[in-house]
Amino acid sequence: MVNTTPSNRSFALISLITLSALLLINLPQLNITSTTIKSTVRLVSLREEVPTSPTSSPTQHQSDEELYLVPPSQQWMQAQMDNAMEMLSLKHDPPNNWKGCDHLPQTYYFRNIRTVFTGIPKSGCSNWLEALLRAEGTLDYQLPGTEVYQVHGVLSARHRMSYIRQIGEAISDKFSFTVIRNPWTRMVSGYRDKLSDEITQGHDKRAIGIAIVREIRGITDPEILETLYPTFEEFLKYLIKHETTKNAHFMPQHNILCIPQSKYDYIVPLEYSTVMNEDIWSHINATVSLLGSYDSASDPREQTSTQRAREWFGKIDPSIVEQIYELYREDFALLNYSNFTDPNFPLPLYN
Repeated sequence: MVNTTPSNRSFALISLITLSALLLINLPQLNITSTTIKSTVRLVSLREEVPTSPTSSPTQHQSDEELYLVPPSQQWMQAQMDNAMEMLSLKHDPPNNWKGCDHLPQTYYFRNIRTVFTGIPKSGCSNWLEALLRAEGTLDYQLPGTEVYQVHGVLSARHRMSYIRQIGEAISDKFSFTVIRNPWTRMVSGYRDKLSDEITQGHDKRAIGIAIVREIRGITDPEILETLYPTFEEFLKYLIKHETTKNAHFMPQHNILCIPQSKYDYIVPLEYSTVMNEDIWSHINATVSLLGSYDSASDPREQTSTQRAREWFGKIDPSIVEQIYELYREDFALLNYSNFTDPNFPLPLYN
């Protein structure tokens, strides 16, 4: 029979506490990788580095969409942008110099509506361009979703900043805006649309996909390569090896923005496009509407790329996730974007 005197019970309790302490001390040796914990801490520490808004937002997923999908203020987003520029050792000196970004083909000027727009690939730029071309009068009808890709050709060529610089029009004081997206979902969207074998509304970048498979798997036979597609993890490894890429669909968003040459008047997080696009049309006095999301879910937290990001990044080696985060660190800072483990992913965190 086991002796259950008070002294033995006390010894058992002390032993249990000691064992618990030892387990905590030796945490990296358990089946919980220290890298996973480190990755989470790094993302949290980034949130602490950027200014926060005095206006709070909910911190856990609730059913009330109207309460939840309230975008942060422009003042808060401008502060976030300034912080990201500081991280990049950049500072804007007025006045705006949009023509200084004529080497960036993603910045446009629409003369009739007096608007400058930077469209970041995989951040809703096709839909925004389509609507702006209608507001400008270049398009007199709404393109169906399967044909929106046409806006990147001759339809928008004369609105690109490289063309505007040649005609010498003064635009430093014109209204400007851009659309920014959570880097995790942007990477997933770019992979699905351009590199995977999934059938989407976009045009794939087959040459890049083949290059990834050739480099990561070491396969050189052209006939075999034509039948293969990179996995998501192979795509991430390729980005790490090359420190991202020069392709605009996958490069960091801050490399596409016209900063520090200019300062945007209005910033739209893609996640809030459906509730913020009316502000843009009201400002430029246009009676157009933005094409809806290709996803059936209206809540960005429930959309396919969000769900895939949660699932795919959750299965990737945490050391790879950490390296990807470091490559896109300033993009997360642009709007203090949530991690894929956050209940409100992919929304900006502004509480």
